[in-house]
Amino acid sequence: MPVIDCDPEAARERVTNAGVEVSAGNTDHERWRAERDGAVAVAYDDKVVVQGGDPQRLAALIREGGGRGHVYFDGASRGNPGPAAIGWAIVTGDGIVAEGGERIADTTNNKAEYEALIRALEAAVDYGLDEADVRGDSQLIVKQVRGEWNVNDPGLREKRVRALELLDRFDRWSIEHVPREINERADELANEAFEG
Repeated sequence: MPVIDCDPEAARERVTNAGVEVSAGNTDHERWRAERDGAVAVAYDDKVVVQGGDPQRLAALIREGGGRGHVYFDGASRGNPGPAAIGWAIVTGDGIVAEGGERIADTTNNKAEYEALIRALEAAVDYGLDEADVRGDSQLIVKQVRGEWNVNDPGLREKRVRALELLDRFDRWSIEHVPREINERADELANEAFEG
């Protein structure tokens, strides 16, 4: 349950600008409430508390972002196609500032990798990063996003377009293939989602 020390009115503005509906608090102590992706943010005088099943994306939106971050992603499918899960992490000079992992619908490994990339980029946009250095252990996804390899599958082509739309929201971005051990946290989160 993230507790974010911040100016609640500035946080409210970030949440509203992201298209999240804000409502009045339920008690005299609550300044406002907002819900997104199954998580609820409750603002008090000098902090916002986020709770629920997947609080990280809403928390990333509330925190003051900016600057540069490393965005790690990993997707996995058991059976290819089969049960699938994703994991992602955003790392800045402050360490891991947001992360997430979840089961997704049965799909192929490549589609799971793209889904992980998209979720990671959405969270990085929500966090407010100006620059994103994206890292993943799927050479196929990295080379397709960079335009070095063709995307023949229509489903993957659609996901590539979405990833590029999100990348365009950063002042600067790069995407690189890294070995699995460098992508360890995203890999762990995807595997934990299978167990959960």
